[in-house]
Amino acid sequence: MSQFDSIRPYQDSEVKSTLQRLINDPEFITTLIKFRYPKASGAFLSLTSFALRQVLKFKVRNVKSVYDFQIMVERYMAHMIKTTTSQLSSSGLDSLDLSKPHLFISNHRDIALDPAFVNYLLHINGQDTVQIAIGDNLLSKPWVSDLMRLNRSFIVKRSASAKREKLANLKELSAYIQHTLASTGDHIWIAQREGRAKDGLDLTNSALISMLALNKPKQQEFADYIKELNIVPVSISYEFDPCDVAKANELVSQNQHGEYQKAEHEDIYSISRGIVGQKGRVHVHFAEPLAGEYENAKDVAEALDKAIIGNYQLMPTNWIALGDAIPEEIPANELAEAKRYFEAKTRDISAEVRSQLFEMYANPIRARQQLSE
Repeated sequence: MSQFDSIRPYQDSEVKSTLQRLINDPEFITTLIKFRYPKASGAFLSLTSFALRQVLKFKVRNVKSVYDFQIMVERYMAHMIKTTTSQLSSSGLDSLDLSKPHLFISNHRDIALDPAFVNYLLHINGQDTVQIAIGDNLLSKPWVSDLMRLNRSFIVKRSASAKREKLANLKELSAYIQHTLASTGDHIWIAQREGRAKDGLDLTNSALISMLALNKPKQQEFADYIKELNIVPVSISYEFDPCDVAKANELVSQNQHGEYQKAEHEDIYSISRGIVGQKGRVHVHFAEPLAGEYENAKDVAEALDKAIIGNYQLMPTNWIALGDAIPEEIPANELAEAKRYFEAKTRDISAEVRSQLFEMYANPIRARQQLSE
């Protein structure tokens, strides 16, 4: 594994030193405090920082492995689910042979929670957690990188500009994924595309499949290699998206000005907003592994789209946003709650952002309808 040291998750032997580094990182400590006390400064911040360091030292005193760390994180995950979701449900897991490693490819709505919900559902069903693909654009701070790699994330290098370096990074990533699935027995999670589907359209980038195939032996058929990867399409559905207005603002800015300039560390704040915001019902569907005789990356991407869109659980917010042909079986109280949600969300936003917000929620229905045409 030494050939993948620059991108792999941390190993058990690195846990203690990484935790010590995090606890001693002033920016990490300050960030944690400001999530709770945004205006903290001066003497209060200094005293709180000292106290938090002591608390963290106590909490991690017996954490000696990645598993220990994830068990500690699981308690916070369970609390987050209890306080910010009305229900977390899943389907399809019992149809998978999880004794074999799988490559879970899902739609991408939330930076941190998409793989976190997959992980949590595997964990409570007695399975090992996944290794998570995360772009280096999210690792702008050393402490963020440490935290993610402690939690079994491996790095997708996206910052290279030279073509030769980009190709080398893609080959390394492809080799790492294939090696992990074939040699370690670990499951892997990766999003179907770079960046979240801010418009609600869950479409797979065929370049992702091309990357996976870079490590295919020349003599092996493409379809056989894809089958060996055990690709499982995963559909993650949120009733409410805590980042929906921020996404709508970004899309409107792009439409009006041709670009959107992210604020410094905006992705980190999106992660925080996603974690603490209300999500309503969340459903995760695990489809059967892809097993078709696919000829190329485009074929695989289309199969993923069909499975992910087809198994996306449509919520009352989707139907209210669409505005017509609401199924009779949706309870009136759920529709009323969705209407209240939108009334609160659109009270202080422009007409353009409001329209984009409704598009975002309506698009999963339109995508489903296009599948049946």
